[in-house]
Amino acid sequence: MKITGTFLDEITHDIPALNWDESEWDRDFAAMRRIGIDKVILIRCGHMKYAAYPSEVLRRAEGALTPPTDLVEMFLRLAEKHRLKFFFGTYYSGRDWLAASYDANRESDLMNAVCDEFHQRYGRHSEAFGGWYLSQEINTSASFNVVECYKQVGAHCRGLADLPILISPGINGVKNRRENLPYGQRKRLAMNLNEFRDEWEWIYSEISGTVDIAAFQDGHVDIWELPEFMAVNKELADKYGIELWTNAETFDRDIPGWMPPIKWEKLYYKLEAAKQAGITNGITFDFSHFLSSNSCYPAAAGLLRNYCRWANINQKQETVE
Repeated sequence: MKITGTFLDEITHDIPALNWDESEWDRDFAAMRRIGIDKVILIRCGHMKYAAYPSEVLRRAEGALTPPTDLVEMFLRLAEKHRLKFFFGTYYSGRDWLAASYDANRESDLMNAVCDEFHQRYGRHSEAFGGWYLSQEINTSASFNVVECYKQVGAHCRGLADLPILISPGINGVKNRRENLPYGQRKRLAMNLNEFRDEWEWIYSEISGTVDIAAFQDGHVDIWELPEFMAVNKELADKYGIELWTNAETFDRDIPGWMPPIKWEKLYYKLEAAKQAGITNGITFDFSHFLSSNSCYPAAAGLLRNYCRWANINQKQETVE
């Protein structure tokens, strides 16, 4: 089970910006290709008032700033050059979807308009455009508003371009944003295996036929719990006709507030758990920050060497299809 895709995150939320120019991104796309990555996923085309491209829709609706660089155009151009498929990530407003005031129809309409703009301006002209990514990350049925958005926006995207639709949910586990609580308290608040089955039975039943691929974040539960959670997840995904990938996180959730590259041993256990569950496709968050020898983190180069040895990849030779 190898990593064949990566998120692209320069509308950064909780990690540092790389501040690369096109030549540096070009070098990193080449590095991705050399280790067998064949798809890149824009994690979001905008967040609140920041946008990855000069969007008229977001400027009018959200007062979005006009960026100095059109990242969508650049990423598509580099994806074409390096023979990668590009998944377009939808807009994330930052509004709280658990609040009573959240309007799923309004959010869906806004995301649909952004997808229209992307497809008209870029997608229909690009050979690299290969899929859609619905950017909201959920972990329980309490996020029913997002499930509704998935259904509305997914159907709209499929009408624009009938390409794979991807989500990357999480598990409401012991590591799910509870860094300031003692481990025992975090464990009591965490979802157990039966609760996970019940929650995702309903979610999968709702999004079946709209979402094609679910790439679950693998960092929210203790590593020794992963095999059981992945086995249940694979069973449910197969039942509802959704392809299950893993999002093999290459940053370390056990070091809160810093998010450095993960220790190789931990990534090894996570990849082995995915393989054991019958998952054959993996993506990561994300190559450029945490797994690339070009990263701002020096330890990323060592993680890449260890991963390539495990996966029997020669970093010096480009992967041949």
